[in-house]
Amino acid sequence: MTPAHADGDTGLLAPGWTGSPVAAATGDTAYLQALLDAEAALTRAQAALGLVPAAAGPAVTSAADARAFDVSALAERARGGGNPVIPLVADLTAAVGTEYGPCVHRGATSQDIMDSATMLVAARTLDLVLADLGRTEAALARLAAAHRDTAMPGRTLTQHAVPTTFGLKAAGWRSLVLDARDRLTVVRAGLPAQLGGAAGTLAAFTVFGSADTRALTAAYARELGLCEPELPWHTLRTPIADLAGALAFAAGALGKIAADVLTLARTEIAEVAEGSGGGSSAMPHKANPVRSTLIAAAARRAPQLAATLYGALAAEDERPAGAWHAEWEPLRDLLRLVGGAARDAVALTRGLRVNADTMRHHLDLTHGLIVSERLAGELAPLIGRARAKELLTRTAERVYTEGRPLGELLAAEPELKDLTPAEIADLTDPTRYLGSAGALTDRALERR
Repeated sequence: MTPAHADGDTGLLAPGWTGSPVAAATGDTAYLQALLDAEAALTRAQAALGLVPAAAGPAVTSAADARAFDVSALAERARGGGNPVIPLVADLTAAVGTEYGPCVHRGATSQDIMDSATMLVAARTLDLVLADLGRTEAALARLAAAHRDTAMPGRTLTQHAVPTTFGLKAAGWRSLVLDARDRLTVVRAGLPAQLGGAAGTLAAFTVFGSADTRALTAAYARELGLCEPELPWHTLRTPIADLAGALAFAAGALGKIAADVLTLARTEIAEVAEGSGGGSSAMPHKANPVRSTLIAAAARRAPQLAATLYGALAAEDERPAGAWHAEWEPLRDLLRLVGGAARDAVALTRGLRVNADTMRHHLDLTHGLIVSERLAGELAPLIGRARAKELLTRTAERVYTEGRPLGELLAAEPELKDLTPAEIADLTDPTRYLGSAGALTDRALERR
């Protein structure tokens, strides 16, 4: 029997993100390294301003290596103070040594380090997500261009409505991916460092000699590669809420693609198929749309996780009891879900198989009724609007009961005797009623 893993963060029940780039970027070791990076950056910023000895910065940075710390022990000891920063500061101080150990965490509070580390983890994760979104939109652009004029049934409320094109559908998917990219890009660019001290006044830093706490905050943000905040945001949780919203939107945008693929890939529809489906433990014949399934699962979970983070906005005092703590796990879950979904979206869109012949066949399932909207408009000038509607309603019933093509029945109507067979064939051809689908696709593909 394989022994239990010392780190329970293995993702056994999370195939949506396990093995993805974000798995490593959001794991306990990665989070620990971000906490250490935040501590080291603070010491370097203070050293740059002459608030601690110049050698303290390199000393703390050298000691701030996650591999030298026991993450499991830190997790256990975090229970004592309610967060992992407290035991980490003790261990890092000891690792730095007696000469520069007192420079560790000088003037800061646990939330400064936890929030700054969270922004670091988010920044590193979003870089990976954005790269995958870029690959996904490129694949969708290729699909949209290749199938610009591939006609298929448009479906509303589960039923055939009017014809559309797969190119327009793929262009719509790409538009959502670009919307997600743009939102995440803005959030990524604005992720701020956090520095406020015990209650957001930066008072302790003045005790340790900082005459200009704004300069210290700016130096700290530069060391972290994050934005300088306008104010300490201990209880002003805009950065978390903005991140939550952008991540939840990205999950939903990718979820729309998955939802459509799951519908169109049904056995009885089979208009698309994943490039490499997953197997079944019981049914050897199955090739399940696993990539779409995992993306869809992420999209279902993301809104509730974001809701928890929005709920933490209503935080009392200068540090709330519970609201801040409630953010850590759902935010990491959101980062992981979106990162995993973005990873799977690349494989899904690059390998998607489009069955154009099946799409064309399905356009004829209603024997021409899919263009009834067009016929209502085209026949109105000939026989009047009310009469056209009455005629089409009656003829539609005959199509269903007699199983005859709509064009054949219309050709036998005395009121339409002035229409030639070629004109009727044109009017009932679903591929001739695609509206501006091609132009809309072209327009969508101009977006970069």
